[in-house]
Amino acid sequence: MAVFALSDRLYFPPTHLAEPDGLLAIGGDLSPERILLAYSKGIFPWYDTPPVLWWSPDPRFVLFPEEYKTSKTIRSLLNKNSFQFTVNTAFEKVIRHCQQVKRPGQDGTWITEGVIRSYTELHEMGYAHSAEVWQEKELVGGLYGIRTGAVFCGESMFSLVNNASRYAFTKYIMQLKTENVQLIDCQVHSAYLESMGARMITREAFERYLPVNSQ
Repeated sequence: MAVFALSDRLYFPPTHLAEPDGLLAIGGDLSPERILLAYSKGIFPWYDTPPVLWWSPDPRFVLFPEEYKTSKTIRSLLNKNSFQFTVNTAFEKVIRHCQQVKRPGQDGTWITEGVIRSYTELHEMGYAHSAEVWQEKELVGGLYGIRTGAVFCGESMFSLVNNASRYAFTKYIMQLKTENVQLIDCQVHSAYLESMGARMITREAFERYLPVNSQ
């Protein structure tokens, strides 16, 4: 197998041709059209410096909303209405906080200014969404991602106070259930999300939930 070099043409190779680590293609751009095509096929961009790298890992780390585990701490915060919860009221603020938050073991971030521009445009087009939590009118936590059919592709979250991002995630999952979202794409494994109920499924199983199944 080999990594495919993308041109200006809006095209992605079949995902089963990805490298063992999930890397499928390199190059192309971050136009909204290309990003939407990628997500519709289960492909996502992830890179530190140009060129863009496109991934389709197998297995895929996902969370089924009905399998989400709410901790006792979060249940207590929900009962107390400890935060104000909103959706799609501060998308750019959320993505910039996700860009700036310090993460253990990471020196930089893949959320470049180009990523912010593209995903903000996708938000304005109705495809990228954010969930926010507020404390005394200050944004203290949230997350953002892409909605494609019955799948929400989570991209990143941040928290400025304890449990703020998990509170946002919990409330947003409750909303996604009402909107018939069947799967939350977590992309790659993390112990944090595994503790919430996320697990691995095969690429083939994941792609059955996507609006576009043919390559």
